[in-house]
Amino acid sequence: MAVEQWVTAKVFIEFLKRLIVNAPRPVFLIVDGHPTHKAVMVRKYVETVSDQLRLFFLPSYSPELNPDELVWNDLKNNVIGRMPITIKSEMKRSILSHLRSLQKLPQRIPSFFLAPTTAYAA
Repeated sequence: MAVEQWVTAKVFIEFLKRLIVNAPRPVFLIVDGHPTHKAVMVRKYVETVSDQLRLFFLPSYSPELNPDELVWNDLKNNVIGRMPITIKSEMKRSILSHLRSLQKLPQRIPSFFLAPTTAYAA
């Protein structure tokens, strides 16, 4: 899900709803300590879908433990950092294209959990 506005609790809940649609088993989501992730509204929503979704919070100030950071690093090293981008819509298209290609390569996703700092989630 790509958004161009601030990620508020409502926006995060919309993301969570989309994440669990048609999920064949419960979704375990690792999140950082952003205030949006810890908002009362989010907590209440997660409680209503506790059989479908669980949030796991990373310790404060620990980006090295976040598998998302490895995805963004991959994006920066293999796509964005290697091409001249002059238009916002071009950057968005490149990012979404790369992320969709990762979705089509399920064998690639586990590689983000092989780093020593993210192996806890494997």
